[in-house]
Amino acid sequence: MSAHQPLPEPQAATQPARQSWWVIRGELSRGAIWGLAAAGLILPLLVWWAYTAAGLANPMFMPGPDAVLARVGRWWSDEGLLADIGISVYRVMTGFLLSALFALPLGLYIGTYRPVQAFLEPLTDFIRYMPAVAFIPLVMLWVGIDESSKVLIIFIGTFFQMVLMVAEDVRRVPMAQIEAAQTMGASRSEIVKLVILPSARPALLDTLRITCGWAWTYLVVAELVAANSGLGYAILKAQRYMQTDKIFAGIILIGVIGLLTDQAFRWLGRAAFPWLKR
Repeated sequence: MSAHQPLPEPQAATQPARQSWWVIRGELSRGAIWGLAAAGLILPLLVWWAYTAAGLANPMFMPGPDAVLARVGRWWSDEGLLADIGISVYRVMTGFLLSALFALPLGLYIGTYRPVQAFLEPLTDFIRYMPAVAFIPLVMLWVGIDESSKVLIIFIGTFFQMVLMVAEDVRRVPMAQIEAAQTMGASRSEIVKLVILPSARPALLDTLRITCGWAWTYLVVAELVAANSGLGYAILKAQRYMQTDKIFAGIILIGVIGLLTDQAFRWLGRAAFPWLKR
């Protein structure tokens, strides 16, 4: 081959290589994501329907999806489902927002200053292992049996875990960013306001999303305290009368509302932090 003769160009691939789904932290198209999500939700319902339709379960203990759906319709039209949803959402979100109001600044200080961490973190770790249901007698003695008692149970169930998760989010802020701000002469308050908080905000939003889900899990416990309305109260009342279709309906409704809340937090995260890969 002559020295002046150009080298042959490599042939272009006739077809692009198809990327496998089974790649660690790989990417999926939006259509694939929606399809898999729909399959993950529909498949258990199909299994449930097939199991009950085949007569393998006693309807007294496991009603079919059609019976549960019919019960939701009667609950909506005759038994005040909308009011039960409204009061339960109020209790959960009030307890959750109160937890966030106090846990965010406290967790910020625990994660930022070692003396605060050494003083408060062991106590918080100790209390968070106490079951919220064990506080019901004390809550009834302290605040009575009105709405504040339900809110306080949800607050107790979420506050201490939220404090520790917020502190951990703050500790994950790279020390290099803090040292760079110190080098440029930033004060402690400026570092907290301009470096730590902006860097930790995406993680803090995820912590709020997770703990909001925990708040929903404490709803039935909270509505043990002399409630006469709400989804959790309806589930407990249905248990006494063996209305398993209503128990299933209440559980599924709580799951649906919780899922919608979770998706709202995810949408907020995408809108507030569009540069993050989620």
